[in-house]
Amino acid sequence: MAAGPDITQLLEAWTGGNRAALDALIPSVIGELKRIAGSFLAREPHARTLQTTALVNEAYLRLIQVRPHAWENRGQFFALTAQIMRRILVDHARAQLAAQRGAGAPHVSLEPSVMQGLSGPRALVGLDDALLGLERADPRKSRIVELRLFGGLTNEEAAEALGISARTVIRDWQFAKAWLGRELGYAVPEGD
Repeated sequence: MAAGPDITQLLEAWTGGNRAALDALIPSVIGELKRIAGSFLAREPHARTLQTTALVNEAYLRLIQVRPHAWENRGQFFALTAQIMRRILVDHARAQLAAQRGAGAPHVSLEPSVMQGLSGPRALVGLDDALLGLERADPRKSRIVELRLFGGLTNEEAAEALGISARTVIRDWQFAKAWLGRELGYAVPEGD
C-alpha cells in the first residue's frame, strides 16, 4: 500500500467528526484504490462499461455515507473500501444479468492473482451468493476472501486489517477456497 500522510491519523480525525479529514485522506490513498479497482476491472470482461476512476468515485460516494467508526489501522479502511467495491461490482453484474437473462453456467476459479478466472456477471453474482453463504457459516473466512479477491490485499495486509496472524489468514484462505469451490462446483487449484 502506498505511503503518504499518516492515514491512521486522518482516519481517527474522520471518526471524530472531521469531514475534512476524509477529504484529505482520499488523495493519499487514491493511487492504491485505483490499483485495486484497475486490477479487478482488467480481468472482468463484463465490467467494461465501468472505468477504474468511475469505480473509485462510486466507492468514495458510498464511503462518505458510511458512519465512521474507530479505526485501528489503515488496513481496516482498505477492507471497508474493498467491501464497498465488491457491492458496486456485484450490483453492476446483477443489473447486467437482469438486462440479458440467459447465457450458460459460469466457470469460476479462485486463483490468488485476484479473481483471474471470473468471467461474466453470472460468475460474479454466483461468487457473491457463495460468499454470502460462507459469511453465514464463518464470517471471518468470508471477510478474508473479500479482502484477498476484491481488495487485492496480501495475506499480511488482510491479517493486519482483521487483527489476526498471517498464518490464520493463510489457513482460512485455503479453507475458504475449498468451500467456495465446492459451492460453485469446480476444483480449487493448490497454492497461495
